[in-house]
Amino acid sequence: MPAPASDAFVFFGATGDLAYKQIFPALQALMRRDRLDLPIIGVAKSGWNVDQLKARARDSLQEHGGVDADAFAKLSARLRYIDGDYGDRATYERLRDALGHAARPLHYLAIPPSMFATVVDGLSKGGCATDARVVVEKPFGRDLASAQSLNRTLTGIFPEAAIFRIDHYLGKEPVENLLYFRFANAFLEPIWNGHHVARVQITMAESFGVQGRGRFYEEVGAIRDVVQNHLLQVASLLAMEAPVGHGTDRIRQEKLRVFVAMRPLAVEEVVRGQFHGYRGEKGVALDSQVETFAALRLHIDNGRWAGVPFEIRAGKRLPVTATEVTVELKRPPHAVFDSFRLGESNYFRFRLSPEVLISAGARIKVPGEAMVGEDAELVLHRHPGDEMLPYERLLGDAMHGDATLFAGADAVEAAWRVVDPILGNATPVTAYEPNTWGPAEAERIVAGEGRWHDPTPQGVRDETAG
Repeated sequence: MPAPASDAFVFFGATGDLAYKQIFPALQALMRRDRLDLPIIGVAKSGWNVDQLKARARDSLQEHGGVDADAFAKLSARLRYIDGDYGDRATYERLRDALGHAARPLHYLAIPPSMFATVVDGLSKGGCATDARVVVEKPFGRDLASAQSLNRTLTGIFPEAAIFRIDHYLGKEPVENLLYFRFANAFLEPIWNGHHVARVQITMAESFGVQGRGRFYEEVGAIRDVVQNHLLQVASLLAMEAPVGHGTDRIRQEKLRVFVAMRPLAVEEVVRGQFHGYRGEKGVALDSQVETFAALRLHIDNGRWAGVPFEIRAGKRLPVTATEVTVELKRPPHAVFDSFRLGESNYFRFRLSPEVLISAGARIKVPGEAMVGEDAELVLHRHPGDEMLPYERLLGDAMHGDATLFAGADAVEAAWRVVDPILGNATPVTAYEPNTWGPAEAERIVAGEGRWHDPTPQGVRDETAG
């Protein structure tokens, strides 16, 4: 039986950066699709009133996608504002009054994690937590111990089924496409294992730097920022078993099994880098050892994936901005026609951003008398990008109690167990030049028969490089 929908939406941090960039555009999009017929209450401590919040919302929409006059009018009519300190019980009493007859609110905590405990305690004491749901933003802790502490804080007030740990990356259409492509096509299952797959590569490249957020980046670095959450989540979608039956719990259980099977990372299988110029960014220490690039080799110790390396890298100031997955198949056991060069093998490629592409790499004969081949790529699917904003999809799901695309407490903690051994300065940081693919040391992650598959700006792969 479907869970009852939330009957009010409350977002803490209503005047902040996340609300400006993501929440207001998502709310307008939900309005446009007639999926948001409920009170919307912003909470912050800025000395504002509701008219100032509405003006902020309009400014946000003008900068992020444009103002839809009809949808914005509906959004504006439902928007309320409470100005108050998160540590003041009176703030939550005013919130309870503003909720009126709403009995199942969804509370979105678009605030620093350090304030989560204060707010959930205030919601509880103010009578706003009963039958409510809560959405919390990543990062879900800084390491395993802090993640466990955060989960204890949340589950002390809300049941696990009412906690939605949001990772906007999982709400992207291309990421969901991975899951669909895997289990909707029967031809994949016989070869989707260590008998036929040589390696899996995941690359998340960004051509830009920290964009003025040096102080924030000093607290996280590439591993905490995107590897522990985004990229391990993508790996779990690639590696999970088919869920038995339907429902949120079935998919999350299979993903958890993958996280549990991931071997904790070893320092010798991790390379960290830092682009030249990072230490000159505002808020960055002159002797900073924070990584802006990470490459690592992940192992999944189960029957399907034992012996298959999952090679993951992420970095800033790389040549392009793109995220790609390459599933490289093993070569035929015998070269009948011509010998193989490095990199010549069949593969599946998933371009997740900026455009969406699914393709397959194969060998074809070169025209002429000689029985020699060349690499070719068959594009199976291609479109410009997301059709639905990630936050639109995820907020809509949370309001209806659908936790499929959200991380459970056990999966979050299991992911931290994987990266815990290599956090901090467990491995040295090596400098690399901007507009390169990171430090040369990253090549040892794919040593032997492998090579990094570098995304291209247009998504068209050049398979001639050996």
